[in-house]
Amino acid sequence: MKNSFDEKILDEAKDWIKANQKVVLATVIQTWGSSPRQVGSRMIVNEKGDFSGSVSGGCVESAVVSECMSLIKDNKPCKKIEFKVSNESAWEVGLACGGEIAVYIEQIH
Repeated sequence: MKNSFDEKILDEAKDWIKANQKVVLATVIQTWGSSPRQVGSRMIVNEKGDFSGSVSGGCVESAVVSECMSLIKDNKPCKKIEFKVSNESAWEVGLACGGEIAVYIEQIH
């Protein structure tokens, strides 16, 4: 079954690439405990910091955008990033009841 939301994100990524923008695809690859988005959730980020889709929320999502932009700046192909949050600080970064999330980011062409 095709996910129309993912198709929309990938179509937008294709448009950005056709406009000669560098693009990173971020995908949730693992979660533990509380996580606002499920495994497979996606987001794209371009070199300007524009993004579409969602992999988490709160500060986690803004950190993912920053990591994506760094990947472009450093011209690296991919990276795995992890966020581990204790229950005490969970709300501050957007993981509702504590939890962990792993996101794979990769430049796409």
